[in-house]
Amino acid sequence: MANNDSNGDYGEIAQNGLWDNNPALVQILGLCPLLAVSGTVINGLGLGIATLVTLALSNAVVSLIRHQVKPDVRIPVFVVVIASIVTAIELAMNAYVHDLYLVLGIFIPLIVTNCSVLGRAEAFASKTTVGRAALDGFTMGLGFLAVLVVLGGLREVLGKGTLFSQAHLMFGEGAKWMTITLFDDYRGFLFALLPPGAFIGLGLLIALKNVIDARRKQRRGAVAMAMPTSAARTAA
Repeated sequence: MANNDSNGDYGEIAQNGLWDNNPALVQILGLCPLLAVSGTVINGLGLGIATLVTLALSNAVVSLIRHQVKPDVRIPVFVVVIASIVTAIELAMNAYVHDLYLVLGIFIPLIVTNCSVLGRAEAFASKTTVGRAALDGFTMGLGFLAVLVVLGGLREVLGKGTLFSQAHLMFGEGAKWMTITLFDDYRGFLFALLPPGAFIGLGLLIALKNVIDARRKQRRGAVAMAMPTSAARTAA
């Protein structure tokens, strides 16, 4: 489950959602839809936006009703709130982006079971103000969306040799020009589009994040060690 970081300021909340406590790269939650639909950038973008809206709205509503819900029944109430929001999003996608809705299929209603959504409602939104809860849901959703899009792009390039294929599913027939063919006569790399390729791709992203974090920590340590020396020279 997510960390209880409801006492952080707005900057910390945003940094947690986007990087330090990213749902996909750190909490390792919501992997089923993430790995299943991230075969292309557009698929990842569609499910990512649906998850982002769900996280932001459910966090805001849970924060609004937190004083009216008894502790004993809070989890069932939170699930009802999340399920209602996901149902509304599913109906909207069916109406406005029907073809993409068909491609994403069962993974749209399964957002209800995404542990990161219920986790943020329980660990954060139920203990803080509406504004902070909504910001937490938005940044957590944005962090999840970013991983979906990057992983979708990686798999699409390796698997098909394209980027933004089937953009018309989300943006209409006029968006077919957005498809970029990177390699002519590319026969594709099926492994990248299959679940094992998704696992390896996500593993590479997690490894990259850990390397970046390790270098940031090393740089901060070097700066901290240099500061006392500089202060001593100034005093002398």
